[in-house]
Amino acid sequence: MSSKQYQFCAYIDPALGVERIGSLNGDQIQPLAYPSGTPLSNLYEVISLDESTIIPFSEPLPRKAVQLLAPINGRDILCVGKNYAEHAIEFNKSGFDSSDKADQPTHPVIFTKRFTSIIADGEEILPLPDFTQSADFEGELGVIIGKPGFQISDQDAMNHVWGYTIVNDMTARERQRDHKQFYIGKSADTYCPMGPVAVPANRFTGALRVQTRVNGDLRQNATTDNLIFSIPYLIKTMSEGQTLMPGDVLATGTPAGVGIGRTPPVYLNPGDEVAVSIEGLGTLTNKIASKSAANPTLQRVQQNQLKALPKANAGKSLNANAGLTDIGGKPLNVLRRGVDNGPTAVFVHGLGGTSDYWTPLIQAAGLYKSHALHLFDFEGHGQSPTSPLSTITIASLAADLKDVFQNAGIVSGSDATLFAHSMGCIVAIRFVLDNPQLVKKLVLVGPPPIPLPEAASKNNKARATLVRQKTMAGVVDAVVGAGTSAKTQSENSLATSAVRMSLLAQDPEGYAKACDALAGATESLDLSAISADTLIVTGSEDKVSPPALCQGYSEKLKNSKDVVVLQDVGHWHVFEDVQGVANSLKALS
Repeated sequence: MSSKQYQFCAYIDPALGVERIGSLNGDQIQPLAYPSGTPLSNLYEVISLDESTIIPFSEPLPRKAVQLLAPINGRDILCVGKNYAEHAIEFNKSGFDSSDKADQPTHPVIFTKRFTSIIADGEEILPLPDFTQSADFEGELGVIIGKPGFQISDQDAMNHVWGYTIVNDMTARERQRDHKQFYIGKSADTYCPMGPVAVPANRFTGALRVQTRVNGDLRQNATTDNLIFSIPYLIKTMSEGQTLMPGDVLATGTPAGVGIGRTPPVYLNPGDEVAVSIEGLGTLTNKIASKSAANPTLQRVQQNQLKALPKANAGKSLNANAGLTDIGGKPLNVLRRGVDNGPTAVFVHGLGGTSDYWTPLIQAAGLYKSHALHLFDFEGHGQSPTSPLSTITIASLAADLKDVFQNAGIVSGSDATLFAHSMGCIVAIRFVLDNPQLVKKLVLVGPPPIPLPEAASKNNKARATLVRQKTMAGVVDAVVGAGTSAKTQSENSLATSAVRMSLLAQDPEGYAKACDALAGATESLDLSAISADTLIVTGSEDKVSPPALCQGYSEKLKNSKDVVVLQDVGHWHVFEDVQGVANSLKALS
């Protein structure tokens, strides 16, 4: 598809739930991308590009299956009142004009419409019966600024125009009259339908015809040749004291034929359909909603308020919109592998790990052929985001683990085996103590001291601070050096690379919050109360979980197998000696 054919529209990707830019072609939307293949997200990006470099990507989407948005949003609309001579006369005679008593304005009448009034083609306009009894339409050409400018001359003005769209400048006439200015009557929720597309100005030559129909009846029909103040003059006027920005939309005024121009005035009512057409821009169509309709603007603002909080580690899931599962109200990366009807196994990774830490073990031990496997990235790690309002603790991670069990359908008396590594062992122990009926077997790989000693707690606090200051690059060498054995470092570069990759892939804030959680693990946990069959695995050079510590745990547990100590292995057991860990599982069979 040539760029000359692009009719730029904004829409919600039905698979990901994120805003995208496409080309609206009849009943299809063709998704568009940067020349690199990166999808375009909004019209501001399009405006900043050389249009010829924009390319289509993926298959076209059926328009009916996609939520169309206004082509551009996020800023108040700059508007011009009384800019067609015949409309200025009809408005002056209507009794609703409190701005001027002259039929023809001597200067452009400039006002703004609040951006929260913007809706898309096809969305309904609220009748707002408690706000107005005189809802009226105004079909207009919208000019989209493409280049910033201050004190722009008439001669240079069109060089600052990127393109055009359609605007319906809906108005509550008595509010416009009573408040002696336009803003209140023009800015009601849903009172700025815009779209359906935005098209570059270089596609157009000559005047553009604006036509508005109400329930199929032609009410407005004029061209931009009839403007009192031309587009260049309006741009010159608006930029005399302020900078115009790319993406600013200027609604250029409406022709004669609006509801207050009729005798008697005819206002819009629920069920009425307003369709504004401009050559080359298509038709913007919106119906008046029922009086009981919910306010979509309020719903959007409430949703955006929740989205405004900056989630850490959200970029991997397109701002927590893609590929995640709602687990107890949190979006987490949850995976289901293995067979459908085998015994159940759930896996909890450790600090700096992800669900993929367990992949080599699942393969080496053949668990994928025998077990129903449930893995997840805990909050802030791997693919799972974390909100700044969420404090991660051992207790919160244990609660999330319970929700993972519920999501997997694991019930009391099940045959579930719970695998845990490092910090995940503390989470698993806390979970088993709270939910003993859900776990039959427990595998603890490198369990840390419980409670965590004061020195270790301080070290984790310091690590959290360091990561927040210097990112994961500030700690990766120290963690790899202290966490893997001498033999691993000298002979097993694949293992050390796996550890480095796992660490460097972490979001710094998500990792720091987990460090804080581990630093707060100062509560004693009664291992003697655990009745599940338990296997403890550690490494001979595991400084976090030395063999003596693990032996002490084993002696406290009711049903512990002999501790397995992997020779020449540090704290990243699965990466350093996956076959050794796999062989150790035979003790539980």
